[in-house]
Amino acid sequence: MSEAQTTVFIVDDDEAVRDSLKMLMESVDLHAEVFASAHEFLQLFDDDRSGCLVLDIRMPGMSGLELQAVLNERRSMLPVIFITGHGDVPMAVQAIRGGAQDFIQKPFREQELLDRVQQVLAEDSRNRDVLHQKRDILERLSTLTPREREVLGLVVAGNANKVIAIDLGLSQRTVEIHRAHVMDKMQTKSLAHLVRMMISVEDEEEAS
Repeated sequence: MSEAQTTVFIVDDDEAVRDSLKMLMESVDLHAEVFASAHEFLQLFDDDRSGCLVLDIRMPGMSGLELQAVLNERRSMLPVIFITGHGDVPMAVQAIRGGAQDFIQKPFREQELLDRVQQVLAEDSRNRDVLHQKRDILERLSTLTPREREVLGLVVAGNANKVIAIDLGLSQRTVEIHRAHVMDKMQTKSLAHLVRMMISVEDEEEAS
């Protein structure tokens, strides 16, 4: 899939609010798309799209909290900022516990919302970069043979080639060849870099 434009997705059942928020985002050159309901948003949203969601907490039909729950079930990375009324603060706290980035109380200063949106977009960009890097590392790992994976694990654990050779019942020269293949396939010449790569995907490796 081609990289889509970073977008501020605005979901609010009030047309005037939708239009004003869209104009506000566009006033600082942010691309914005508006949706009148949570259902409309879910029908049209692609989980791979980057940006953030500015979401009204109270809406007829599916509420903002219910939409957040659906996105969590889909393991969506899209960060959420809730727009709340004064009486919605307990709900907003629940939203934060559910993973929302923030909630902004009405009436809010436009600059306050813009600042928070910019911060969240920067965080989303960094998170997606990290995810792409992890995917790249996992793809490289998948090209290793079972023996190369064994050598990789022992190298990352800090074992010298001589020790690895004894552990695996191989000649030291064979270990050196496997190690060279590992470094080549993992696209690094630095042991420290190799260790950092493996640490970054530890959770994914354990889950697989």
